[in-house]
Amino acid sequence: MKNDLSDRTVASESGGGLHVTIRLARQNDAERLAVLCGQLGYPSSEEEIRRRLDLIGPDEGHVIYVAEQADRQVVGWIHAYLRPLLEEDVQAEVGGLVIDEAWRNHGIGQHLLQQVEQWAQEHGCWAVHVRSNIIRERAHRFYQRLGYSSIKTQLAFRKVLCRGE
Repeated sequence: MKNDLSDRTVASESGGGLHVTIRLARQNDAERLAVLCGQLGYPSSEEEIRRRLDLIGPDEGHVIYVAEQADRQVVGWIHAYLRPLLEEDVQAEVGGLVIDEAWRNHGIGQHLLQQVEQWAQEHGCWAVHVRSNIIRERAHRFYQRLGYSSIKTQLAFRKVLCRGE
């Protein structure tokens, strides 16, 4: 994984002494990342996460940050990537954001999102986009509190080409 940025320790505004470190994801985070993927609704094995980290890690157009609490347990992650389009200047898109169920509402998600916003600015992005399932009303309120606005409603389509093992 890239390690061009140093770890950044941030203190949660609302977390009564809670301190987390925001840092780049590492291969040895795979087990916790898999657990958190499951909490997000995307069950994944540790091996699947390792394979995905191998694919994403070297790509400078992607970044994965984790929030690590004092005992070094990863309690959240965010993945973002650059989204260059023909019709618009480059933007960043959040591919996923999840905080462990036991650690929600402590400001950790906000810190992760702020780190991605900083990364996006450093990469010349004019905006950060987030897609959120229509049923995730708490997430919608979270993003709106942080200054994100709903810009459209759309359908998502998928055509499965193959399911590799």
